[in-house]
Amino acid sequence: MLQHRKIPLHDGQVVSAVVGYPEPFQPGTSTAVILAHGAGNDMHAPFLSAMQEGLVARGFVVVKFNFPYKERGGRAPDPAAVLERCYKGVLAAIREDRQIAAPRIVIGGKSLGGRIASHVAAQGAEVAGLLFLGYPLHPPGKTERLRTAHFPALSAPMLFVAGTRDALCRLDLLKTALAGLHAPVTLHVIEGGDHSFGVPKALKREPAAVWAEIVGVSADWLAKLGKRES
Repeated sequence: MLQHRKIPLHDGQVVSAVVGYPEPFQPGTSTAVILAHGAGNDMHAPFLSAMQEGLVARGFVVVKFNFPYKERGGRAPDPAAVLERCYKGVLAAIREDRQIAAPRIVIGGKSLGGRIASHVAAQGAEVAGLLFLGYPLHPPGKTERLRTAHFPALSAPMLFVAGTRDALCRLDLLKTALAGLHAPVTLHVIEGGDHSFGVPKALKREPAAVWAEIVGVSADWLAKLGKRES
């Protein structure tokens, strides 16, 4: 079941969100997963929608939402501080929602969405885990500008899904960055995957098959988070 909502933020803005509930659903029984979109898309991006649909089918409450710049129809992302405030507002709304009453909340997203989720967690938000779907480790061709300064402040378990051809995430640099972290980290590699998890035709894999793999890996990881706490 999908529920379309408007989430008010503390600065007076309102952003759209879609909450997916597994069926049957009882409040307080399912991990809630909040996923934010990448810089060039909104919450209706096919990949993000496929993630929501797949994880809901596996028994999780999944929330996707628009950042303010997409809510107003813009193209360029808002400053990081604005995106972070938005994510914190959505997180607070879901945490306080008695209809969901999530025993644990995991945050993350695609590219920019995951990066902002990591900032929110590094700034002290209490979350059960972080799910990164194509983390933008560095700008294209600028591997010296790593976006990892806040990584040591991350303490929740993390799942990184990364492609071997991602122009925004050189895999060897990501592995080096993750090796120095104290928090539990899982890395799942999509062979041949680019930043959008597209793979070369020579591999003969349809996008739906790649997305299904990512859903499966994410769902298994989320299930283990619940077992770790019990």
